[in-house]
Amino acid sequence: MASPLSFDPILEARRQWDEHWGPDATPAMGAVTSVFRAHQILLARLNQALAPWDLTFPRYEALMLLSYSRTGALPLGKMGDRLQVHRASVTNVVDRLVAQGLVVRVRHEQDRRTVLAQITEAGRGTAKAATEALNADRFGIAPLGTAEAERLSDLIEPLRRQAGDFA
Repeated sequence: MASPLSFDPILEARRQWDEHWGPDATPAMGAVTSVFRAHQILLARLNQALAPWDLTFPRYEALMLLSYSRTGALPLGKMGDRLQVHRASVTNVVDRLVAQGLVVRVRHEQDRRTVLAQITEAGRGTAKAATEALNADRFGIAPLGTAEAERLSDLIEPLRRQAGDFA
């Protein structure tokens, strides 16, 4: 990670935005820029916490999705829908999990054209251990407390709903 700056770059961007575009546009730009920067920080923290299991956060999410499914297996297309990522991204993630022995590919019993990703016992053990570490680290969200984390989720929910993230 780069050395910390001697100033807040988002505050400076807000100042510049306000000067060039006016105060009405500044809060939205500042909020979006802050969310994107928080995403970068959190993803780096989560990937660092998952490094002992050679996982990235997207692979962890796929592993957890499979571990919570009724049978421990899902079609790749359904995984993409639930993880809200492109089918090619799911294929890449599953390929890595297969290479690690955490997931296997199997044919669907009723529809032989459909390929399922199925979690292995090693995958279940890895998912459990990684989740314990992430829970202990509060998913990298420190210094926010529980109430602040809930408030943040509540603030973002209308944006997700309006975008069609869920019904």
